[in-house]
Amino acid sequence: MSDAGIYVHIPFCLTRCGYCDFNAYAGLDDLQPRYLQALLKEAELAAPGWAGTPFVSVFLGGGTPTTMAPADLRSLLVHLRDRFEMVADAEVTVEANPDTVDVGLLGALHDAGYDRLSMGAQSFDPGVLASLERIHQPASVRAAVGAARQAGYHNVNLDLIYGTEGETIESWERTLEETIALTPEHISAYALTIEPATPLGRQVAAGTRAAPDPDLQADMFGLACELLAGAGYRHYEISNWAKPGFECRHNLGYWERRPYVGLGAGAHAYRDDVRWWNVRPPETYMEKVEAGELPIGGSESLDPSDAYLEEVFLKLRILEGVPASWFEPDRYAPFVASGLLEDEFGQLVPTERGMLLLNELVLGLTG
Repeated sequence: MSDAGIYVHIPFCLTRCGYCDFNAYAGLDDLQPRYLQALLKEAELAAPGWAGTPFVSVFLGGGTPTTMAPADLRSLLVHLRDRFEMVADAEVTVEANPDTVDVGLLGALHDAGYDRLSMGAQSFDPGVLASLERIHQPASVRAAVGAARQAGYHNVNLDLIYGTEGETIESWERTLEETIALTPEHISAYALTIEPATPLGRQVAAGTRAAPDPDLQADMFGLACELLAGAGYRHYEISNWAKPGFECRHNLGYWERRPYVGLGAGAHAYRDDVRWWNVRPPETYMEKVEAGELPIGGSESLDPSDAYLEEVFLKLRILEGVPASWFEPDRYAPFVASGLLEDEFGQLVPTERGMLLLNELVLGLTG
């Protein structure tokens, strides 16, 4: 059986950022005890369908999982280990907001078995953080990383966002330099995207906020590639860099099309070219689980052509490349000639310029 992962969605947040399209809510912390019980119950309902599957990773995302008490997160992980067949060295990640952690909390999580910490730094420019409606300051990130080291963490990721209104290439360069100075084992850097259903999306649609400049974002991406490579980070996925051996095992599972369980409100799951997802509203999710139902809100099956397109897209995304033998030469030769693809001994791999045009590459190769 393929190695699998478990994703657990924690929907609680201190505030709701204007750009965020995740299933996250502020002001619902009073639901946490009931929500925890629902997660435990859902794990019991889901686990029999995954008997015999080895699980190599757990990822608590959100939302902000660290708004929940460490004792609750410990009991959740113990429960998952009891219900699912997790390998001894499974990677266990917890996401955190810098303002929600200190040495005591992080030490408790580390002792509980959460061995990888992923924090939303986003930027080291106070103006950019304000534009993103983030409540933390750059000093909070530095303090949180220091606390993580003191608590025993040797696998820390920092999330960054670039292309925010008002951000300059010089500001982005300082953010990258400050990030590198903190020596995280893993760095994720995402171009800001405008989701129509978010407050930021509505502001852009109304013309009261500017949309990101794609040319500036391309320059920022290029600068990230240059500086992070120079600091010893391997670019192993379009938006992700890691020190050798610290690639995120859980996220690689998504990109390698390995199966995964999704627990919690709005969580997605995948196996054998079938995707399904839970209902999004936390109250509806809890009601269904409490009634003894798997809280599935919908599903889709990939037909062979869709599965093939996804395979090509994801193999290019993780820079593994695809065999040239999959295509007629006239399909890929123009992309090689234009510097968007490299032909590495029969394997077509996107260049850094090609990564910026990944959708066009996939359509050109398969269309």
